[in-house]
Amino acid sequence: MVTEILSSSQAACARIGEVVRIYQADLTNGLSQLDATARQLYHGPNEFREQEQDSLLKKYLEQFKDPMIALLLVSAAVSLLVGQYDDALSIAVAVIIVSTVGFVQQYRSEKSLEELTRLMPPMCHCIRDGATLHLAAKELVPGDLVHIGVGDRVPADLRLGEAVNLLIDESSFTGETEPVPKQHECIQSAGQLAVINQTNIAFMGTLVASGHGKGVVIGTGEQSAFGEVVKMMKEEESNAPQSPLQQSLGTLGKQLSFYSLCVIAIITIFGVVQGRKFMEVFTIGVSLAVAAIPEGLPIVVTVTLALGVLRMSRRR
Repeated sequence: MVTEILSSSQAACARIGEVVRIYQADLTNGLSQLDATARQLYHGPNEFREQEQDSLLKKYLEQFKDPMIALLLVSAAVSLLVGQYDDALSIAVAVIIVSTVGFVQQYRSEKSLEELTRLMPPMCHCIRDGATLHLAAKELVPGDLVHIGVGDRVPADLRLGEAVNLLIDESSFTGETEPVPKQHECIQSAGQLAVINQTNIAFMGTLVASGHGKGVVIGTGEQSAFGEVVKMMKEEESNAPQSPLQQSLGTLGKQLSFYSLCVIAIITIFGVVQGRKFMEVFTIGVSLAVAAIPEGLPIVVTVTLALGVLRMSRRR
């Protein structure tokens, strides 16, 4: 059973014979179906694990956890209670706009991540028991022998053992605009080899532009170089730290909440001491506190950031 998985850099610096030995592969007949089945039970299918998705409603409601949004909601509720319907309406509209824009941005980001995972082809040409099979890509295992030709998307990370006029478009992975020439000889390197220099590796999700080749699968699913990128992006998406701007807005929201409560308390206390009616001075305090809250600030920040992201995407 193959338990050792080489990184693409390690495989690129090793001779193809050494890679074949480590993966117990066969450059002529490929794996046996029995061996492939056993390996899949150990390594799992050649696919990315899907995370549990929250409902759209839950994702939308999460936008209201922001301190600034929470402050605006409280302000709208208080304005409504004291009869300031215009203020309540304007604040509610501001909250809806900010929350909707934030939700749409998050939704687009998640969809972009899903598009990345779809770069893996559904089918591939795999050699097993000496026969070339049209096999589902998710059934590939480390050590499989795969043939790639013009128009094929590479179904897993391959250490090439044969490359004939092979050019591969790696723009989806490295951003390189020109197809990269590939060869099968090992590469001498004293340390970690950069992805762009791994010319004997065909990476998962990349597209064969011309020529053909044959290689041993060295990494599948999240154990591939492409899988590592997708995994990292998923973790970043779910545990993304707040940006300095978001942290500043959160701090501002907390400070405004504190100052607003102080204003209401001070004005109410002074008014009651002077013999005025409680509701009268309380309403005045609330009005001043609400007026001090910049309900337009979240809209300006959110829309500005959204336009910035749109402009960057257009310029690629």
